[in-house]
Amino acid sequence: MSTNPQQEQKPKGLGRSPLQRYNRSPLGWLILGILLIVIFSYWAQTGNVEKISYTEFKDAIEKGQVESVEFQAPKRKIVGKYSKEALNNRPADAPEVFQLNYDPDTLPKDFVTWLGEKKVEVDYSAPDNWTPFLWQLIPLLLIVGFIYFIVIRNMRAGGGGMLMNFGRSKHKLRGKETKITFENVAGIEEAKEEVAETIEFLKNPKKFKKIGGRIPRGVLLVGPPGCGKTLLAKAIAGEAEVPFFSIAGSDFVEMFVGVGASRVRDLFKQAKENAPCIIFLDEIDAIGKKRGPGFVSGGHDEREQTLNAILVEMDGFDTDDQVIVIAATNRADILDHALTRPGRFDRQVVVPLPDLKGRVKILEVHSRKIKIGPNVDFERLARGTPMFSGAELEALINEAAISASMADKDFVEMSDMEEARDKVRWGRAKRSRMIDENDKKLTAYHEAGHALVQALLKDADPLHKVSIIPRGPMGGATFALPEKDRTYYTKRYCMALLQVCFAGRIAEELFCDDISSGAQSDIQQATRLAREMVMTWGMGEEMGPINYSGDPAKEYYFGPGTEYSQRTAELIDQEVKRLIEQGYGMARQIISENKAQLDELAKALIKYETLDAEDVKTILNGGALDKPTVGELLALEQQKSKQNTDEMPKQTNDSKQLGNGATEPARPNPPETAEPTDQT
Repeated sequence: MSTNPQQEQKPKGLGRSPLQRYNRSPLGWLILGILLIVIFSYWAQTGNVEKISYTEFKDAIEKGQVESVEFQAPKRKIVGKYSKEALNNRPADAPEVFQLNYDPDTLPKDFVTWLGEKKVEVDYSAPDNWTPFLWQLIPLLLIVGFIYFIVIRNMRAGGGGMLMNFGRSKHKLRGKETKITFENVAGIEEAKEEVAETIEFLKNPKKFKKIGGRIPRGVLLVGPPGCGKTLLAKAIAGEAEVPFFSIAGSDFVEMFVGVGASRVRDLFKQAKENAPCIIFLDEIDAIGKKRGPGFVSGGHDEREQTLNAILVEMDGFDTDDQVIVIAATNRADILDHALTRPGRFDRQVVVPLPDLKGRVKILEVHSRKIKIGPNVDFERLARGTPMFSGAELEALINEAAISASMADKDFVEMSDMEEARDKVRWGRAKRSRMIDENDKKLTAYHEAGHALVQALLKDADPLHKVSIIPRGPMGGATFALPEKDRTYYTKRYCMALLQVCFAGRIAEELFCDDISSGAQSDIQQATRLAREMVMTWGMGEEMGPINYSGDPAKEYYFGPGTEYSQRTAELIDQEVKRLIEQGYGMARQIISENKAQLDELAKALIKYETLDAEDVKTILNGGALDKPTVGELLALEQQKSKQNTDEMPKQTNDSKQLGNGATEPARPNPPETAEPTDQT
């Protein structure tokens, strides 16, 4: 990586903490030292003075043991010193000085004369007029000191004048030593190319000043959650080798009015002192929503003040200010237009869900620190993870590593990867769940209907696996393995999805003489798909290519509403019903023509619980399966473990023991994430 000699120098203010620590002044240390000396001196004096009573004092005078006394009238104390003869008769560590309290009104009138007769030197201390005054002044000094240190100094330290630095920014500062670079970012190659000039500007600003171009002041990263927006911002700072200020949008808003705007000013002030640098505002939609009437903005003036402060600060950048603002959001449609206009956030970089090639690279990046087995195929795994985000793929790798560790394996195998993928998306398999025989039969025919239609339709995604093992909320599932990422959804593909959705309900009706609630999610998926075909994609024959789904941004602010008449709504319902009935009838015809194959497929599911695509193909071609059942595998494993536990690796009853066990997500379910057809 090439470095700029100018950036080898530490930027001004980089070594300073974002919240400055105020050191005590020399005068403060001097006063503190004097106070400590006075306190220790007082303790030393009181420690070497013996307190006696008035009777003991008179006895010592009579015996000639007192050399001198001093009357301290303001304190009403008598301080005396023992004579040398008295000290010789006392212990070596005995005090030489004594003191006692007295009342001037109770002393005899000839008390001083009597002391003179006993040859005791008498002295009087000067009157102390300052001590009473200081004792009265101490409470006032304490109050003034409290106001200064708690209130005034906090007003000087933080913007907005709030206590305890409420007005100071809560950002996190990472220096040039940020280790994240583009090598840690995969699957978003186009987004990396779009921010390349931003990095070049931070590393070599003179290159742009030569021609007169202006670098974008703000870059807005837009994309679904978990796609790597924050990681990309950190990689930009790592590649440019500049400080990185990061803060979430919600950190600006507090219960005190004006704090958010104050924190914005403080953040931009510190960023300019550390230029060149990057300011990263995560989840900016928390403060950057569109402004409008009270019912639109919720009456929250604090959020609008914070947004106005951001707009003003971004307009206040000079051409020489090497500060770039990067913001991330997954709701770009609700951001204020004044925030996204040129001059503020000039660029909108889309960070989408990774495609097939991107998912392969993301899996390779996250598996660098994991011991991977030789049978792991990242391309096959990526094919089976459509609509997975980068965060989900990272969780997949981590879950696979945990699963392999729990099974005492030396490395992660392909079965661990596939089981982890299903666990991340649909939950853990419930192998210990007790299922009634009738329910098991119903589930088997339901899933056999899905698998049969999935395998016979050319327009549907290829079948990968069918299982009646409960997983998450599902009683069973049929999985497909997409051959590619779908950018568009054709009408034929959508009609194939409708047929697959209804195949389970039809199989229940034909073979079990009854229907169940297990097709609930199938019906929801089919209804949602048919409504999208009619209202959004213009695939209805009668409705034509007209969008009836409305504007999502208007629904967010004004609530759901329709922009068409009641007559049109009735026509939409009729068109949706027609598509569903068409798909239902086509699926029923396929199952009626292949009842024998479906019956054999259901019986095999009851016996083996899980069948892969090859097993289904064998059954549909009239062949017979020759593999051990789940119970036989468990019995064999227990027998082998008893014979020689050291030689045989410990295995678990996982998907590998069920014949392939590789579980794949189903076909894409537009416009949401794909879900498998299930039997709940």
